Amino acid sequence: MQRRVISSATAPTVVPRRRVVRCGLSVTGFGLCALFYCLTYTPSLLPRPWFLQGVVAGLTASFGYAGGTAIGAVVRLRWWPSRRAERVAWRMLFVLVPPLVLLFLWLGTRWQREVRVRLGLPPQQEYDLIRTVGISLLTFGMLLLLARCLRLAAHGFARLFGRLVPESAAYCAGFVVVTLISYTAFDGLLVSNLYTSADRSAAVTDSGTGNGVVRPASVLRSGSSQSLVSWDSLGRQGRNFVTKAPAADQLGAFAGRTALDPIRIYAGLSSADSVEERAALVVREMDRTRAWDRSVIAVFTPTGTGWVDNDVPSSLEYMYAGDTALVSMQYSYLPSWISFAVDRSKVVDAASALITAVRERWAAMPATDRPKLLIFGESLGTYGTEKTFGTAPAMVDGADGILLEGPTFANPIHQQLTSGRAPGSPVWDPAYPRLPVEFSSEFHELRDLAVRPRVVYMQNSSDPVVWWSPSLLWHKPQWLRGERGPDVTPAMHWYPVITFWQTTVDLLFANKAPIGHGHVYKSGAVDGWAALAPPPGWTVADTLRLRALLDN
Repeated sequence: MQRRVISSATAPTVVPRRRVVRCGLSVTGFGLCALFYCLTYTPSLLPRPWFLQGVVAGLTASFGYAGGTAIGAVVRLRWWPSRRAERVAWRMLFVLVPPLVLLFLWLGTRWQREVRVRLGLPPQQEYDLIRTVGISLLTFGMLLLLARCLRLAAHGFARLFGRLVPESAAYCAGFVVVTLISYTAFDGLLVSNLYTSADRSAAVTDSGTGNGVVRPASVLRSGSSQSLVSWDSLGRQGRNFVTKAPAADQLGAFAGRTALDPIRIYAGLSSADSVEERAALVVREMDRTRAWDRSVIAVFTPTGTGWVDNDVPSSLEYMYAGDTALVSMQYSYLPSWISFAVDRSKVVDAASALITAVRERWAAMPATDRPKLLIFGESLGTYGTEKTFGTAPAMVDGADGILLEGPTFANPIHQQLTSGRAPGSPVWDPAYPRLPVEFSSEFHELRDLAVRPRVVYMQNSSDPVVWWSPSLLWHKPQWLRGERGPDVTPAMHWYPVITFWQTTVDLLFANKAPIGHGHVYKSGAVDGWAALAPPPGWTVADTLRLRALLDN
């Protein structure tokens, strides 16, 4: 029987099918992912709810996986590891990662408990850790799936372009196309829509009125029947500002004498067409209410929405038994973080217009007849106040007292004073003896000052608004060198990228911390006003009594 021999030349060639997307994980990506996941449980400035911690851990792990995958891809351009080397690497990760993750989960629980104790918060429940891990894995899985879908799309475009151009050019073209589509979707559909939605929502909120807020009957308030400013033009925060002043009988009961009905004046965005016209309108309102006859005039630069923390003006009114005239002006209805990111010039223009208009009229009065001129700014308002004066000496000479709470990293005068602080003084509580400027990281520090300051900065050492900066990405900050602030745990350390990300997350809940921590100052303003411009006979006991009243 003759055997048939099939020539190898005529046998069909089997071409291995190219995988469109790799199913396995990247060893470098998994390693960096595990490291980032562990570091996200290290302490930050503020404690976090279990759900937020889970989302943050999942996002951070995905950042690590993306970075590790990119590093692995770059390494493979010069050296492709053998299968044996890859198996050894995976075995090492399987041995090291589980105990490392368990260790950091345990340490993270202890660190969170310590941070919460420092802030006077109750400890978390034990089962919160299980929920945190579950949310983190879900978040990471969803982001990994999204990344794989984008990679699949890039390979699909590359195979399509591969019919026309060489393989390397096809893969570059596929990557570029998917990148452009992703950017367009993110920028057009997500960022723009989110901004538009936020703008629309803020506008609707600004047009509304808070519960229990009604048009004031007192002619000493903007929006009243005799006011030059219409009630409807004040905006939501302006209506809150003019109506939430304490009544004269409340002020009198605290002061132990007859009190005056306090003056509160406000101009909203719709009150006039420009910032200059709104500032002029405020001055005319001051003329109408005879504000210049009061003992104290205070100018408030609000936050982005036009909000002024009512504890701050109320504290002045209680201290002076209503012998006050407080003025403010809206420059935006967007939250401060959006105003800060999009257009800081609005707060600068508004603060400059109002402070300048009031100061010019005040400076024209005889020195013996002038009321005390005080200026206040919080958060973004501190930035506008500093930019109005330009230099520290000008700010010192610009008023009888300036109180600034929670200054931002972009504040130019704050940066100058901090960098030029006295040797040995910490960045979170600097000393600047060349000017009557005082920094306070704890309210009680202001009660025993030997020299009365003209400018007071109140900055909680756990306030992420004060300490956040883009340089946290690559540079260890001064506030994490040496001795920590009074409410910052010694267990907090700087890690590239991680600390920047964690401090950014802290911003989300900065206003939810207890008084004296995070970005919450409230009744602490009493200590600030008492240090700057106390009424005659004011004592520390009065400060404590007023703070207790405002905190109830």
